[in-house]
Amino acid sequence: MSSEDKLGVRYIKYVVDGNNKAYSSGPGRVIRYVCIQVTTEIDLAEKRCNVINFRALFMSNHKYNYSGMMAPVLTPFINNSAQDLNLSIIPKYAKFLKDTGIRGVLVNGTSGEGMSLTVSERKAVTAAWAEAVKSTKQNLMVQIGGACLKDVQEMAAHAEKLGVDGLLCLPELFNSPSTVDELVNYLSYVAEAAPKTPLLYYHNPPYTGVRVSIPKFLTAASKKIPTFSGAKYTDTNLEEGSHCILVEDTTVFLGCDHVLAGAFTLGFDSAIATTLNMFPSFSLNILEAVEKGDTVKAKAEQRKLTAAIFAVTRNG
Repeated sequence: MSSEDKLGVRYIKYVVDGNNKAYSSGPGRVIRYVCIQVTTEIDLAEKRCNVINFRALFMSNHKYNYSGMMAPVLTPFINNSAQDLNLSIIPKYAKFLKDTGIRGVLVNGTSGEGMSLTVSERKAVTAAWAEAVKSTKQNLMVQIGGACLKDVQEMAAHAEKLGVDGLLCLPELFNSPSTVDELVNYLSYVAEAAPKTPLLYYHNPPYTGVRVSIPKFLTAASKKIPTFSGAKYTDTNLEEGSHCILVEDTTVFLGCDHVLAGAFTLGFDSAIATTLNMFPSFSLNILEAVEKGDTVKAKAEQRKLTAAIFAVTRNG
């Protein structure tokens, strides 16, 4: 269903009907309605369908051009009393992930303990990864939330200056938003600090306690914030999640490793999963199996992944 060019940009096969609407060539699900420029001959009179390839970059007015698996990278430290950052290992880390098939990385997220780092440490980690991906050609997303608004804006501006591909942001954590409008307003202030970089929302209700309707939020944010591009959806509520992926011009990443098979079956095509750092093959195999319609293999790989997660986390 997909392939990669030298830069790691994903190509996706779609079937284009006589009305110029794009459909997934997978198990019969509509990904989204997209008007595209047809470059292959289509006999509209006979309403024949052709399969064509086109870059996700040109999908509708999509602002964030990455889909697939993304690793929320861990932050490396030196084992000393000062707990200094070990930035020198990041190029090797980036290459390791690329060699295992991971084309995108999220920096300073929950797995990277970004909220426990100082602003200067977070900026240093971001700069190190920005340099590393120049060689690996991986997509670079940076989580900037979990601090006071001024610091969040400072980190957003810093990341944009470094040329990162996308920003991810938690909600305000103390004066937490309780409505869609409050959350949209907060992110609009963040977006002003990085007006040229796609901004995504980090939905993680077990940690943040923010439980607004995410489909309604995605729709409202897309209308008000020019750079708003989607969300990382860290929730096992796949009923709501299945509505999120239908919101036009947004990219929604699943953030729950335990339910990848179910989410991919419902139409998710992207995930930011901690286990991609340790054993990426399970998640990659799940996605590939679902795309091929092999639900038996998808379930089997999900069981293996879930067992591995339990083995790692059962003692804390």
